[in-house]
Amino acid sequence: MKVLITGGTGYIGSHTSVELINKGIDVVIVDNLSNSDFEVVNRIERITGVRPAFYKTDICSRSELFRVFENEKIDSVIHFAALKSISESVEKPLLYYENNVTGTMNVCEAMKRFNVKKIVLSSSAAVYGLTGNNPLKEEAPLFPYNPYGRTKMIQEHIVSDFAESESFGAVILRYFNPIGAHESGLIGENPKGKPSNLMPYISQVAAGRLEKLFVFGSDYKTPDGTGVRDYIHVSDLARGHLQALIKLENNTGVFTYNIGSGRGHSVLDMIKSFEKASGRKIAFELAERRPGDVDMCYADSSLAEKELDWKAECSIDKMCADEWRWQKLNPNGYE
Repeated sequence: MKVLITGGTGYIGSHTSVELINKGIDVVIVDNLSNSDFEVVNRIERITGVRPAFYKTDICSRSELFRVFENEKIDSVIHFAALKSISESVEKPLLYYENNVTGTMNVCEAMKRFNVKKIVLSSSAAVYGLTGNNPLKEEAPLFPYNPYGRTKMIQEHIVSDFAESESFGAVILRYFNPIGAHESGLIGENPKGKPSNLMPYISQVAAGRLEKLFVFGSDYKTPDGTGVRDYIHVSDLARGHLQALIKLENNTGVFTYNIGSGRGHSVLDMIKSFEKASGRKIAFELAERRPGDVDMCYADSSLAEKELDWKAECSIDKMCADEWRWQKLNPNGYE
C-alpha cells in the first residue's frame, strides 16, 4: 500500500506517517511547509529507519498536486493539509476558505483523475459548534460558529458527496484535542509564533519561554470553574488513521467517527498534571471568557471502538510527560 499524506510534516501528519511506516506502509508526504519544518522528514527517518518520499507542494496548486500523483502510484489518501487557527480564521476567512475548501476539491480532483478510491479526512469537533450536549455523538447537529469550523464542515460535505458519486470509500475523523508527542521526543507540536493551543502554551511556560498562562474563564459550570475539554494523545490519534485505512480495505461508502478519549479534563486539571510531569510550577492568571467558548466538550467515541477497533489508551499523565520530554529535548522546536 502506498499512502499520500497531505500535510504530512505537520503535528498530526508526522505522527501518522511514523505509525504507517512502522506498519510497513509506503508513505508519500506532500506539504508546503507553511506551518511545519522540513527537519520533520529527517526525524521521521530517525524514528522509523525509513525516509518517506517528500514533495514540497501546495495543494491549492492543482498542477503541482497532479504531478505528485503522476510520479507516485497512490492507493489511498490521508488529507490533513489545512489551516487550523480559529482566531486567524475569524480575521482571514477568505484565506481559510481558499486553502481548506479549494485544497480539498483539488485533492478530490486528483483522486478522480488517477483512480484513487480511498480517503481519510482530517476533520474536527469544531463542526459541532455550541451544541452543549455531552458526550457528543456523531449524529449531533452541526453548527460550527467560526470560519475554521465551517470550512471543516464543507470539507466533510465535499468528500462525502464525491465519495458517494464515485462509489469509493471515505472515513471522516472528527478530532477533539490532540496533545502530547512521540515517546522518542523527536517529533511534537511546534507552533510558529505564540501558541494558540493550551498544551504547547503550558509547556513553553514550564520551559521559561513564556511568562505565564492565561486561563480564559473561571466561572463555567464545571467542577473547578474552568473549561473542560476532551484531550487525546497524538499517537492514539495516529493509530486511528491506520484503523481507518484498514476499514477502507473492504468497504466503500462514507463513515464518520469521533476520535477522543471520551473523558473531560479542565484547564486546571491539565496544569496540575503538567506540573507533576515537569516538576515545575506553571504560573497562570485567570482572565475573562473568550466569546464562543463552551463550558465543556467531550466525545462519545464508542462508534470508533465498535467499527474501527480503536479507542484511546494513553492517560493525561502520559500525554503531559511526553509533551514535556519533547519540550526539553527541543527547546527551540526544530531549529
